[in-house]
Amino acid sequence: MAKLYLVPTPVGNLEDITLRAIRILKEVSLILAEDTRKTGLLLKHYGIETRMQSHHMHNEHRTAEGIAARIAGGESIALVTDAGTPGISDPGFLLVRSCIQTGIEVETLPGATAFVPALVNSGLPCDRFYFEGFLPHKKGRQTRIAFLQTLPCTIVLYESPFRLVKTIEQLAVVMGDERKACVSREISKMFEENRRGTLAELASHYREHPPKGEIVLTVAGNDYRSDYIPEETEG
Repeated sequence: MAKLYLVPTPVGNLEDITLRAIRILKEVSLILAEDTRKTGLLLKHYGIETRMQSHHMHNEHRTAEGIAARIAGGESIALVTDAGTPGISDPGFLLVRSCIQTGIEVETLPGATAFVPALVNSGLPCDRFYFEGFLPHKKGRQTRIAFLQTLPCTIVLYESPFRLVKTIEQLAVVMGDERKACVSREISKMFEENRRGTLAELASHYREHPPKGEIVLTVAGNDYRSDYIPEETEG
């Protein structure tokens, strides 16, 4: 039966893809790609010759229903983004919703996503966390930061290298200079970095050393203690 496959792609190292993902990308009739040029490099690396079509945030509203209709008509289609799992701060939600509303099966493969290794590597508690993704650039930004300040669990944000210092400084104003945090960038790439410290220390460092690459910012919750030990859970 035809279905929509959501296929995670590497966030850095091209080896961070599953054998199942490679098989699915070879078997489907079409791959929807956020950037066909970038996805084309991955497909070429693994000898995948499946046809691609552009699917991104600027056309997703117009094309989701049409793609769902094609799957209903018998085509199996895979959705990928430039890096990581579709739908996580990337296009995907609207197409998934259209498929579900149409009664089309959606299958999401497990795989790469940037925030999980960043969270685990931060040294901050990861038994409970809040994923914020990208903060609003303007409207509602301060409201979101004020809300994040109230959370007792670890907070995970995505940020661009061009706005990182501004974001850290704004967080420090609301949360305090001494709030613990970690900046993870270039995850799984050759120059991966995980820099830990207070918000004040991180802001100072990146003012002097402007960052490059994709960035995950992990911030301690408002009740963080360095001696914190997670409670045991059954499992």
